[in-house]
Amino acid sequence: MANPIVTEYRAERRHLVESLQSQGISDLAVLRAIEMTPRHLFVPSGIGRQAYEDRPIHIGLKQTMSQPSIHARYLEIAALTGKERVLEIGTGSGYQTVLLAHLAEQVFSIERVGPLLERARQAIQACGVRNVSTLLGDGTIGWRAYAPYDVILVSAGGPSIPQPLVEQLAEGGRMLIPVGDQEEQVLALITRREGKVERRDIAPVRFVPLKGTHGW
Repeated sequence: MANPIVTEYRAERRHLVESLQSQGISDLAVLRAIEMTPRHLFVPSGIGRQAYEDRPIHIGLKQTMSQPSIHARYLEIAALTGKERVLEIGTGSGYQTVLLAHLAEQVFSIERVGPLLERARQAIQACGVRNVSTLLGDGTIGWRAYAPYDVILVSAGGPSIPQPLVEQLAEGGRMLIPVGDQEEQVLALITRREGKVERRDIAPVRFVPLKGTHGW
């Protein structure tokens, strides 16, 4: 029997996918993950239909869930194959966490705001994914117990690249992180090869500030 939580707003999710395709998102795995994930579970109650509009949504506790096109481009750049161990810094609503669960083998996600993480955990559980582990803590120091990671995705903008996260990248691993001031950043792709770090700047972005020992 189909999960009613997942089947609800199915038409809206299909329309969102078509909108993302028209904006140039072509990674079929990313589009499929978005179509599979009930985004309305991750927004405040009463605005379920708005969850499928391409705009950011305030989720309380001074936090914002990025618009779907930002998530889609972010994940398209990450180029996941389904075999990766991924570390997500900033669980937030948990929406991107579930997208990652459909795109990677195992997801580890850290959130520093307790009430936000509790809500995210409930939504993640409702989606039925089983390959996600979450932690309440300082994301800028990573989650060393399960390192190294093939991919690290940082969902907030920091003043620099946290060294502990670099150290927890696997050989050949890559990290996406917004770097800049608290108003505007550039999305940087960090790759670790033979102990050295390569950086390639992708595009200007605007994320919430990265808080923690190695953040703001």
